[in-house]
Amino acid sequence: MIEIVQRIVAVCGLVSLVLLSRLPVATAQDGIDFRRDIQPLLASRCYKCHGPSTAEGGLRLDDRTAALKPADSGKHAVVPSKPQESELLKRTSASDESERMPPDGKPLTAAQIALLRDWIAQGAEFRNHWAFEPVTRPTPPTVKQQTWVKNPIDAFVLHGLEHAGLQPAPPADPVTLIRRITFDLTGLPPTPAEVDEWQEKLKAESRKLGDQVSSHDSAAFSDQLSALVDKLLDSPRYGERWARHWLDLVRYADTNSFERDGVKPNAWKYRDYVIRSFNDDKPYDRFIKEQLAGDEFPQPTIDALTATGYYRLGLWDDEPADRKLARYDELDDILSTTSQVFLGLTLGCARCHEHKIDPIPQRDYYSMLAFIHEVPSYGTRSTQGMASQSDVSPPEIVAQHIQKEERKRRVEKELRDIERAGIVKMSSEDQRKSEGGGRRKLLEEKLRDYLDAEQWKQYGELQAELKQIEQLQLPPRETVLAVAYEAKQAPETFIWQRGNPHVPGAKVEPAFLTVLGGETPRIAPSSAAAKTTGRRTALANWLASDKNPLTARVMVNRVWQFHFGRGLVRSSSNFGYASTPPTHPELLDWLASEFMRNGWKLKDLHKLIVLSNTYRMSSHANATALAKDPTNDRLWRFDMRRLSAEEMRDAMLAVTGQLNLAMFGPGVRPEISAEVLAGQSNPGSGWAVSPKAEQNRRSIYVHVKRSLILPLLADFDFCDTDTSCAVRFSTTQPTQALGMINGKFAHDQATAFADRLRREAGADVEKQVTLALRLALGRPTTPADIDHGKQLIAALRERHKLSADQALKYYCLTVLNLNEFAYLD
Repeated sequence: MIEIVQRIVAVCGLVSLVLLSRLPVATAQDGIDFRRDIQPLLASRCYKCHGPSTAEGGLRLDDRTAALKPADSGKHAVVPSKPQESELLKRTSASDESERMPPDGKPLTAAQIALLRDWIAQGAEFRNHWAFEPVTRPTPPTVKQQTWVKNPIDAFVLHGLEHAGLQPAPPADPVTLIRRITFDLTGLPPTPAEVDEWQEKLKAESRKLGDQVSSHDSAAFSDQLSALVDKLLDSPRYGERWARHWLDLVRYADTNSFERDGVKPNAWKYRDYVIRSFNDDKPYDRFIKEQLAGDEFPQPTIDALTATGYYRLGLWDDEPADRKLARYDELDDILSTTSQVFLGLTLGCARCHEHKIDPIPQRDYYSMLAFIHEVPSYGTRSTQGMASQSDVSPPEIVAQHIQKEERKRRVEKELRDIERAGIVKMSSEDQRKSEGGGRRKLLEEKLRDYLDAEQWKQYGELQAELKQIEQLQLPPRETVLAVAYEAKQAPETFIWQRGNPHVPGAKVEPAFLTVLGGETPRIAPSSAAAKTTGRRTALANWLASDKNPLTARVMVNRVWQFHFGRGLVRSSSNFGYASTPPTHPELLDWLASEFMRNGWKLKDLHKLIVLSNTYRMSSHANATALAKDPTNDRLWRFDMRRLSAEEMRDAMLAVTGQLNLAMFGPGVRPEISAEVLAGQSNPGSGWAVSPKAEQNRRSIYVHVKRSLILPLLADFDFCDTDTSCAVRFSTTQPTQALGMINGKFAHDQATAFADRLRREAGADVEKQVTLALRLALGRPTTPADIDHGKQLIAALRERHKLSADQALKYYCLTVLNLNEFAYLD
């Protein structure tokens, strides 16, 4: 476990360096900003040895007072306004490797050294880390191009662009915009009918108001766009799309991993709970509280209980070599996930020692662990997670089942009493037989001989009654994967030496992070008949408080990330010292304050973002902006993105007419090739293929087996389900092309696509090509599009001797492989 943690720390450090290297370097005109320019540099390159937890050579660089003190050598690392006297600059720029810092063989760049020199020359100001400061509500800035501003988002973005001498890209055309918004909010493409309706409404409204339909500044455009967004947010497809983002964060899967990778019973009910929550626009603070402490509510609903399945989603080893270590690894997984998802902090890095970068002492890790310590393990080898099931059946159904069980026990007891009365009368030899494995056979053959008529009659009546009870069909009891336990007193929590639970140290009590104020929690037994201690409620209330500086910032940053491809803070699950500073810190705070002011409602936040001109920009590039800001940190255009794995699969099913929009229920198992199944330790185990119509449901309903991810989803960078996944990879690699050109699923969809074209466009090739492109790309076709399609079909028939049906199928396969289908502009 310790080695794994060390690897994670190393990887996190590498990611921080990569992200840091992509940030725009401050210029003299900008001035040096400690939070933006200096702290991330010190955190990623210096804090490991000279940070909150370690002060090698007597030097700490995370605090101004400590940094200005002389080190053990007597020299001053930082002398404000005197860079030539500052040992920090001498050591980082030393030509002698034995003297140069950092000592990892990766010297600072000239630009980074210049930053340190300018910072010291300007007085070596230190400021508290931005993420640990209270959320503010900055006033939207005044800008020169005020007509471009649709809402405060635009004011913040345009202010940065004007300061940098950049212009925002022109707006996306209406068809591009409806495709972008529809995919972003629902994960599905708009149909040709929806595109046509959108354009007709724009034209009609423009005629009525006398506006130009192409003008994004027109009242007609804004009104119709607002109506379109409302329609998409009200669609049940919205919850399916945005629930998937959340499931990535909480490492959702339907199985446990490890060798057997057994099923987590009822895990899918948590997935359905998340979908319902997004569709219902459940306030985010309520969403937090339900997942962390829903069972401790005064009158917990089924949803609140189901939400606590959050604690059961991680990996679970049903046969660990060290049970105690496995138990605490399970708790560590929950705590690490909770801190990353809700706080954007890598609290898990303080399990074995003081956090190497952030001001999080090891004691804080265990004080936070104390809030959840009472949560029992997922299960044992014998229970396989059944101990984590909570009965949520209606009282009348529970009563019926209890009555049936009590009646059955009574009848079985009366039968045993009669059997014992007969056995007593048997010979010694027969009595001995009744004690062995032949008891049932003996009773069947000889019991009647030792009972009187009345006893035998009663025995027969009781057997008939037992059979009747066993055949009685009652409505099934409903259970959900949840935390189901009683703990009026929590177990003691100790600091584990080097993270090892076999070596306990000092005892700790529940306490909040000292870097966020270290407030003493108010803990009261849960009002649910005081079954639990109430510690998790205290934790949930603290996380969901508008006084917590991280919770709202982290969530609005995630929403921004899923709309724009990356967050205002790129390291969206790390807001600590090693985070990438926000590209627009004032905008981040304004969004966080607006989010909380509007009752933590996500749909309001979505609408605010997608109605902004910032979101409505095209992806068109210009040479000036590319030279000044090649990574688009200032948001001068919209970044094109590839569709996610689920969007790719769902879009294929949608355009071919095969998509089954049934909602909820147990996960479905689409067909997987025998070659892929052969890679399992027990080929085919746990993958009973679903009926054909069920296989074509949306990808969020596909059974997530940790050891067997659906190949198409895996090819297109489905999330890692072992740990919280804040940002998916977006790769371009050979298996994508191989799967899309040669894979059975792609060919099945191409066949279905061709069938649809023949049904709806007849035998006319031009009409088939036109409809194929409209369905797949969402835009009107051009004469060149149609000519290319007709030429390809003709070539397939003439040169390759394919039939008309075969040629159309391969044309459809080509359309599904177009970049324009796979990418969102």
